[in-house]
Amino acid sequence: MAIMTDSPQPENPENTEINEPDKAAEGPATAVPVIIGNRPLAPGELQMRAPRRGKPPVHLADLTATERTEHLKSLGHQGFRAKQLSKHYFEHFTTDPEQMTDLPAAQRAEITAVVFPKLLTEVSVQLADQGRTVKTLWRLHDGSLVESVLMRYKDRTTICVSSQAGCGMNCPFCATGQAGLTRNMSTAEIIEQVRIANQQLAAGQVAGGPGRVTNLVFMGMGEPMANYKAVAASVRRLTDSRPDGFGMSARNVTVSTVGLLPAIEKLTQEGIPCTLAISIHAPDNELRDELVPINQRYKIDDVLDAARTYFDTTGRRVSIEYALIRDINDQAWRADLLGRMLTARGGAGWIHVNPIPLNPVPNSKWTASDPRVEEEFVETLRSYGISTTVRDTRGSDIDGACGQLAATIVEDARHREDREARVGRVELIAAAPHLEGNSRG
Repeated sequence: MAIMTDSPQPENPENTEINEPDKAAEGPATAVPVIIGNRPLAPGELQMRAPRRGKPPVHLADLTATERTEHLKSLGHQGFRAKQLSKHYFEHFTTDPEQMTDLPAAQRAEITAVVFPKLLTEVSVQLADQGRTVKTLWRLHDGSLVESVLMRYKDRTTICVSSQAGCGMNCPFCATGQAGLTRNMSTAEIIEQVRIANQQLAAGQVAGGPGRVTNLVFMGMGEPMANYKAVAASVRRLTDSRPDGFGMSARNVTVSTVGLLPAIEKLTQEGIPCTLAISIHAPDNELRDELVPINQRYKIDDVLDAARTYFDTTGRRVSIEYALIRDINDQAWRADLLGRMLTARGGAGWIHVNPIPLNPVPNSKWTASDPRVEEEFVETLRSYGISTTVRDTRGSDIDGACGQLAATIVEDARHREDREARVGRVELIAAAPHLEGNSRG
């Protein structure tokens, strides 16, 4: 969830995808094996640039309203068809030409085939929580695999979407990171996850009756900020008024990152007041360098400073995500350090902390914190006046919870040796005596 390299780190990280153009029947689904890359990553290595692969075909959701009109004209159709097609897609959630009776019957199939190319193919579906949690495995046009998770609550319906096939952030406790980065997803591939979910909800195919997606989190596979252009465009499609977009409230859209500083700064200037979520997982650089390798490039204090600037600019409270790992990052002193670091940046009103009980992932011996330790961690943060809510782990029984999204991983001996060495280093750091002021690098 959340970057890995097969070459030396670039001196200018901004020259990455950030600036380039460009989660059926209930029960276990068949595992889809994915071979990890042909060599193990060095400890803390990051894959900042997505491998070059064939791009998906251009889709209506890739385009702004103006671009759609020009695209239709370039194909020999009247420009006003763009608004009709947008209405079908963003309001009625359909790409079926038979339902588009406002289009000439002789042209429906031709037009829809061009502007709505098939981007996602359902591979498997798993259900949990009496059908209110739905994890879907999708195959993209080039065979890449991604997952999304739809979750229905009493007061909202949330979808967790993927923004990359795989992830290059190399966090040792996250299943997605174990698979490495295959490629970035296009804007339309991201949006299609939402459109299909809305179509299913509207048709009453998801337990709980008819409805629509009200909340969205970029917390599926991938590091959203490493695919900045497509993610930023997706946020605009989500929040643009209908029929140009889905008309969602920006405050109900959450973009998560492990701390890509240039992208956080860029999002601050976008003028879209979505919620920013920072995956911290450790308040001290020594441990965070291992748990979240991007910290070796962008230190936690700088990331938190940027997060505070985001709050000051947008007025949107920042979410701090913290996976609680037993005996690794759940010590009381780390909770105290985190509380001090957050409130030192202008009090407690600018942030909300979500401790997340670690969800089990393949090949990892790490587990969630003891409930008593978790409670102490939470109460320590609350003693600083920080709003703190333990994250719901819905979908964990179908590997659909935070940090679990990934196809089945086939691990060879070299990858296993490297992973075990990393685990050993993390455990040594976690057990080291606390030294005051160790948050700075």
